[in-house]
Amino acid sequence: MHRSFAVLSFALAACAAPPSAASARPVDVQQLVGTWRVDLRSAPGAADYYKQFVVTSVTGKGFTGTFYDTEITQGRVIGDWGTVEFAFVTNDGRGDYHHSGWLQGGVIRGLTNAPHRDFLAHWTAERAGR
Repeated sequence: MHRSFAVLSFALAACAAPPSAASARPVDVQQLVGTWRVDLRSAPGAADYYKQFVVTSVTGKGFTGTFYDTEITQGRVIGDWGTVEFAFVTNDGRGDYHHSGWLQGGVIRGLTNAPHRDFLAHWTAERAGR
């Protein structure tokens, strides 16, 4: 596992505060399928900046789709801890972007790490059309 992705995954896990192992109930990861409106503002109070996260299919622990008009690779998803949690990679031709997030209560909270840009971004998403 790439070191920066491991650090990002650890940070996301700490923020997500999943239920304890004793109380976790698996959830249906198919909830992730669909089109999501992603809020990519650079900071609280910044101008609106929206893109799409489209999940076209979930098969087993993998998924396919696009994020920011770029094909997703290495899409992985689990629902074992009471939330839908996922990670994937995109590439802009200059380097990889490592994304991870979790879906809970109809809202996705995510992080994007771009090691080649020394860049970490927070994002949220809701189903498109809301």
